[in-house]
This record gives sequence, structure tokens and C-alpha cells, in this order.
Amino acid sequence: MFKNILLATDGSEHSNRAIDQTLKMVSPYKDEVHIELIYAVDGEKSKKDVLKHGDSHTATAKRKEKFLDTVQIIEGEGVKSDITILHGEPAESLIKYANEGNYDCVVIGSRGRNKFQTLILGSVSHKLLKYVTKPVIVVK
Repeated sequence: MFKNILLATDGSEHSNRAIDQTLKMVSPYKDEVHIELIYAVDGEKSKKDVLKHGDSHTATAKRKEKFLDTVQIIEGEGVKSDITILHGEPAESLIKYANEGNYDCVVIGSRGRNKFQTLILGSVSHKLLKYVTKPVIVVK
């Protein structure tokens, strides 16, 4: 049974499906589960957000606001949750955070890319599968 789950999200449809599937997975024992939503902001996105909102504190607050509805949905299902914002290249940041934390599993949504993009760039979900030392669930 997974009680402490790290759930990577970016607000996309893929990550929303991962959230839905995670809630279904933990439904029988939801009162014993904690889901930590994790969002990794790369340098370019971070710079744009700071310019848009004026300073880094406001930008971070706005990022957290983006996921408040998701936290409310999860908690509305009777599951404890919170949100953590990381800064840096998403795959590397998520891998380091997941490996250093005390999680039973990591859940991430799959992202559709064409074969060339995946070959050249890889995907965050693929990198997590390869380098995270805990079980990783990828939701299509």
C-alpha cells in the first residue's frame, strides 16, 4: 500500500489524469494517505513569471495558487495533500527530490511526443522511470 505519494504535476491534461488515477488507486485507504503535489519550474519559465508578477515571492505565490483547486479536489476526496514548488530543470529536480524524500511511490502523467523528440530530448516521465529509486507509476 502506498501511503506517502509524490505526484508530479504541471497542470496539463496528462497530469490531471495522473491525479485522477492516483485518487482511484488510494480510494480504499484514503484516510491513511498523503499526496505531495510537486511542480518543477525551469529557469526560463521562472524568469518569465518574475517579469510578469514583479518579484520571485509573488511569482511563487501565483504558482501555488495555480494548484490550489487541485489540492482542494484531492482533499475533497478525503486525502491529505500539499504542494511543493521546485526550481531547476524539471527532470533533474524531480529525480533529486524524489530520491531524497521518504515516498512510497512517484506518480507522473505521460506526455505524448513524437519519436524524434523523445529520441533527442527524452521525456521527464522517462527520466523519472530510469533514475528514481522508488516505484514510479506513469499514467497515460
